[in-house]
Amino acid sequence: MGINTRYTIGKILLLFVLLSAASFFAAAQTITDASTQETLTEVSRLMERREFTAALALFDTISAEARQTTERQLLRASLLNAAGRPADARSIASGIVSREPDNVDALLVLASSAALTGNEREQRTSLDRVLRADPQNLKAHSDLGYIALQTNSVRTAAGHFDRALAIDPNYREALVGRAIAYRYSGDLRRSEQLLNQAIRQNPQWATPYHERARLYKGAGFPEDALLDLDTAKSLEPENYWISVDRAATLLDLNRRPEALEELNHSVALDPRGFLGYVYRAGIRDDMGYFNDAAEDYQVLTRIRPEYYFAAEGLGIIKMRNRQFTEARDAFLTAYRQAPREFRYALLAAYNWMKAGRTSDPKQFITQVLRTAPRDSAEWRLLRLYHDLSGDMDVIANANREQNLDTKSMMFFYIALYYDAIGSRTLANNFFLQVKELNRTHTIEWKMNEMMLDDRGINLQ
Repeated sequence: MGINTRYTIGKILLLFVLLSAASFFAAAQTITDASTQETLTEVSRLMERREFTAALALFDTISAEARQTTERQLLRASLLNAAGRPADARSIASGIVSREPDNVDALLVLASSAALTGNEREQRTSLDRVLRADPQNLKAHSDLGYIALQTNSVRTAAGHFDRALAIDPNYREALVGRAIAYRYSGDLRRSEQLLNQAIRQNPQWATPYHERARLYKGAGFPEDALLDLDTAKSLEPENYWISVDRAATLLDLNRRPEALEELNHSVALDPRGFLGYVYRAGIRDDMGYFNDAAEDYQVLTRIRPEYYFAAEGLGIIKMRNRQFTEARDAFLTAYRQAPREFRYALLAAYNWMKAGRTSDPKQFITQVLRTAPRDSAEWRLLRLYHDLSGDMDVIANANREQNLDTKSMMFFYIALYYDAIGSRTLANNFFLQVKELNRTHTIEWKMNEMMLDDRGINLQ
């Protein structure tokens, strides 16, 4: 399922808000005076440009009396949802439903409000009520399909989209949703066919281009994906997910400077967006912009503390800068989030020793040893850092180790141990042995290269 989990229900429903609001607007046209009609026309234009906050502010300039019809109250509720105020929208729609239990438009507003607040159960309940009142409701069928996609229930999702398309073969949200379901089930040809149909029928709609780009990217055609993403971005330049996916595709094409520029745009669009910072931190790190990368890792540790790789990346950069106390704290954060990753405990201990006395992390290591599998490679290394002796036994075990990843890992932490106690020559010897093992896919390899560079002995 992977890549499309980023296509959140809230983002999808934001598109549906436009459709619902447009229907309410049409109903309002027949019962309004010229001044109010002019205002509603401008509201509609603002909505088409996705300027929802401005549309809401303008709508509220209409007289209170003119706003009291059910249709206009629901239009206001839809605007509130689009402007990021789902609680206020829910209050209006709930009042209408209490008087009119089968008011489909009010129930749809409630479903959208629930989606925007992450309340899937309430969203599903509201949509089920819509279908009891209106079994042919396209939006409800389609929304339920997207909910099923979010929970990886591809067969259920396909059923909902098929029911919508049986009612209206050209219903655009169902076309795209069914295409996603086909992609998830591996039927890329039928997925592409539906997306092509959606694009032919809606050439100014960014979503099918975006989804076709995901299809092409996943199938190994990043150039074609980028063309679609360029089109999607031109149609919807403020869409965070289009920007992030475009950056990821540029990375696939090894166009890192352009990817970095795109990610700057992504982060500007959503300063709390997780993936934008993840990608940007990685690119900055790889390109040697270490202080900039550290800033992104810091943000990630705040907005998603459980993502311990951010603390790992921050720790490595602080270690590179010889900011040992800050590196220790970063690795301690990573270890607290991933207490079975004992390498973080070892890295915290090393930086702790470098920041002060070699015995300083002893109490911490004592606690870690209670959870490490006894006589494992990690346990032996932790004992070395705890006892500050027994290095010959650990080296002997490392030399007997058959798994090259484990051997390389052991050599690296032996090297760090010698560096921490001031045995530079021994440390250099083991750093070079790590390099000879050439386990380039491991975290220790990256740090080992960093240590060799710092010593001026990185042999090519």
